Amino acid sequence: VAGTNGKGSVCAGLERILREAGFRVGLYTSPHLHSFTERIRVNGETIGEDQVAWYTDELRAVASDLSATFFEFTTAMALWHFQRQAVDFAVLEVGMGGRLDATNVADPLVSVISNVTLEHTDYLGKHLREIAGEKAGIIKGKGLCLTGATQPIVRQTLRDRARDLDATLLELG
Repeated sequence: VAGTNGKGSVCAGLERILREAGFRVGLYTSPHLHSFTERIRVNGETIGEDQVAWYTDELRAVASDLSATFFEFTTAMALWHFQRQAVDFAVLEVGMGGRLDATNVADPLVSVISNVTLEHTDYLGKHLREIAGEKAGIIKGKGLCLTGATQPIVRQTLRDRARDLDATLLELG
């Protein structure tokens, strides 16, 4: 789930819908409000501090020569935890942007892009079209993407990306 605002709410809603349907669901969000463990949940339960310590040690051992960012490291931890917990679905909130975000390693069943506004202009671009293009980076070839974005330039950017990838874009409204 990418976008400027509303990503966390969309993720929480999706996670709840999937759990209510009887699935085992992993949820990865950022930033945390009170505790780091809030970022990684399975069926509503946060990852334990002891588990965070174990994953940290294990990841450092296998990736000691890599220069991962905090977010990349945390994303790897979440994905590994979800795999070990045998979740049916993982709901992943994009950190910043989309195209180059660590969560974009996933091959989603559905991508969601909420609203898009000017943000992180030093990294994502100075114009709405550029920022929307970065967010559109989560759309996968022949994939499905849902959006609630309303601005014409954002919608057109998402349509162009979906068309180029032979993906389906469903737009709210």
